[in-house]
Amino acid sequence: VCSMGNSTSRLYSALAKTLSSSAVSQHQDCLEQPDSAQLDPIDPKDLLEECQIVLQKRPPRFQRDFVDLKKNTASNHRPIRVMQWNILAQALGEGKDNFVRCPMEALKWEERKCLILEEILAYKPDILCLQEVDHYFDTFEPLLSRLGYQCTFFPKPWSPCLDVEQNNGPDGCALFFLKDRFELINSANIRLTAMKLKTNQVAIAQTLKCNETGRLFCVAVTHLKARTGWERFRSAQGYDLLQNLKNITQGAKIPLIICGDFNAEPTEEVYREFSNSSLNLNSAYKLLSPDGQSEPPYTTWKIRPSGECRHTLDYIWYSQHALKVNSALGLLTEEQIGPNRLPSFNYPSDHLSLVCDFSFNQDPDRLL
Repeated sequence: VCSMGNSTSRLYSALAKTLSSSAVSQHQDCLEQPDSAQLDPIDPKDLLEECQIVLQKRPPRFQRDFVDLKKNTASNHRPIRVMQWNILAQALGEGKDNFVRCPMEALKWEERKCLILEEILAYKPDILCLQEVDHYFDTFEPLLSRLGYQCTFFPKPWSPCLDVEQNNGPDGCALFFLKDRFELINSANIRLTAMKLKTNQVAIAQTLKCNETGRLFCVAVTHLKARTGWERFRSAQGYDLLQNLKNITQGAKIPLIICGDFNAEPTEEVYREFSNSSLNLNSAYKLLSPDGQSEPPYTTWKIRPSGECRHTLDYIWYSQHALKVNSALGLLTEEQIGPNRLPSFNYPSDHLSLVCDFSFNQDPDRLL
């Protein structure tokens, strides 16, 4: 068991109780989840405080503000806050990604996981969609389940994390939702295909019922194939995911939110597939632009041996006939990110988190 700091804190005690050799060894069979139901709940304020104690020698977390996108429409119900984030697999950050301007000290898991948890706790998502999760069983499932989330993990069949010495198992997609707000109706783990061949990329799609409104909606998380030269492959994976989601949502009768690292700029074919889909999807972060038609200039910014990489790859898509975006979390500025880019002592991943507040349209059928 790795302590989260030098002190024997309440959080360390909580973590120690969640871990056992049997739980950690289950990354060999990652679809079988350890049972955390018998563990005591954690107060999120206590967890945040413990994270901040561990991080006291690091610079403070960046200030990001929500941008109000409501257009004089009132809702009687609490919005649904959705967070999308590629958190950077620990094995890849330390062993494969070669962030040449990021000190190895900044990537220490004992502190970096506290930065990740601090970001999640700060924004309090009702639904959390993560990619590159390789510490699911020893960190995220034990802690988030005790914060009231229902947790699902689907690893890549051939994760590159497994090539790294002293890895913590494969990375994959993870989906978390608050059990006091939603009821799980259906869950599907999808291994994406391309040209009828199964690929190494996956998705999770869950149909939830909002306890407050009684409305059904589907949320999906995915992480498409990376790297230049694989554009047609990503397009095929996107097409396969859309076909699966059309079946799950009965052709858009059930509203849909899709979160993911698509590894694709808005100029790529897979982006156009989602934009033009019969599911009537829109990209939430376009709404931050002055005309509501342009994606942010970047969602990831890093420096590798090959040079500086500044791209827009991460998206939150939603059914625009049935859902509206009340607000979206502003991105970090270039000045905040700094000349050494990401990750850093301030920020734990090479990708920015995206957070949106959604509400249901009152008469979605009329807009179909």
